[in-house]
Amino acid sequence: MSRSLHISIAASFVALAASTIAAQAQTTVSFWHSFNNRAGEALEEIIANYEAANPDVDIQGEYVGNYNDIVARLQAAIPANRAPAAVILEVTRYGLFADGGVLVDLTPYFEADPLKDVLYDYAREIGVIGDKNYTVPFNSSTPILYYNKDIFARAGIEGEPDLGTFDEILKAAQTITETLGSEGITGIAAPGQFARWGLVMANGSDLIDSMTGEILLDDPKTIEAYEWMASLVDEHKVASADGVTEEDNGRDAFLAGKVGIMMNSTGNYVGAREALGDNLGVLPMPCNPDCSVPIGGAGIGILASAPQDVQDAAYDFVSYAASAEANAIWFAATGYLPINKNSAEQPVAAEALANQPGIDVAIKSLPYAHGRARTPVVTWMRTTEYDVWQAMALGQTPVEAAMTKFAEDTRAEEARISN
Repeated sequence: MSRSLHISIAASFVALAASTIAAQAQTTVSFWHSFNNRAGEALEEIIANYEAANPDVDIQGEYVGNYNDIVARLQAAIPANRAPAAVILEVTRYGLFADGGVLVDLTPYFEADPLKDVLYDYAREIGVIGDKNYTVPFNSSTPILYYNKDIFARAGIEGEPDLGTFDEILKAAQTITETLGSEGITGIAAPGQFARWGLVMANGSDLIDSMTGEILLDDPKTIEAYEWMASLVDEHKVASADGVTEEDNGRDAFLAGKVGIMMNSTGNYVGAREALGDNLGVLPMPCNPDCSVPIGGAGIGILASAPQDVQDAAYDFVSYAASAEANAIWFAATGYLPINKNSAEQPVAAEALANQPGIDVAIKSLPYAHGRARTPVVTWMRTTEYDVWQAMALGQTPVEAAMTKFAEDTRAEEARISN
């Protein structure tokens, strides 16, 4: 064997050994999330960018379903020691895990991170319970009102419509249904849970007070808002019942050009724009009489069960995911709100603001945006609310009776959890 071949083989072994050592030195961060399709692609781009700058860290992102699915999967995984290192948690549900010591208190990381000074106040606030920071924001949203300009014009409603109150929304939905119902077009999609929460806040109430934790499900203004929402389906029949039993049906019908109005998350903006093009209209949620919208979306938490080096690597990724660079990619691809004050200056975000009409509506709503309660009982309340809403909207139970019983049951569950 020649000397040059010996040298070549030796060099190959050295390179292989170095590669093996590097691979072994990588810190792996398992990361559960709830994003697929366009949002999933944007998240993969963010992960790839981070890994390119940090080759010693492997972020293993895994789509595990929607927010409810993540809660259920996490509850099953924790006792079986199969929990991920990091996880997306919806902003009203993570208290269930923070309260039980499952999540790392990120306050020491966050206080040492320059990120804290460039996040919007609303984004910082949603990750805090008491004096501890349990999540770093990633995708933040408010509900907004979408409408189909072509449907409105065909129904005889010209120009930008007045949809600032419950009465104005109902009137427009009735006009659309009466005029175009024979074509299978309805006036409005039955509001999903995020929109329902926003409509209660617009009516001057809340489901659970975000500051005191007081349960307000049986407050007269809460009941009044639910009566109006249920009437869209059961009394006025301007919203289809199949959007009650499966919320995505209403969204899909709007995207298919079969519904005039939809109230939904800013996270639906890009999909709606792709579906309707220039026929998409975007307005703030109604003020009836209050101008008040809930902050939605999710933040990323880190599991206390992860080894310390994995926790450190996970936080470094979480911090990057909230950076101006990453957040601008996310905003432009999805329509979720900017959480970083410097995101809009990034070229990809500036291009979206210039070329995607209506994407800035939620940003303009931020002065009226408020965080929601995130005490442990909120998860139970939100899960139960779907069935209560269905019974009311389908005319199976009177609204006042249903909400009174729902409030009683929620207070009982809160007492059970506390004990």
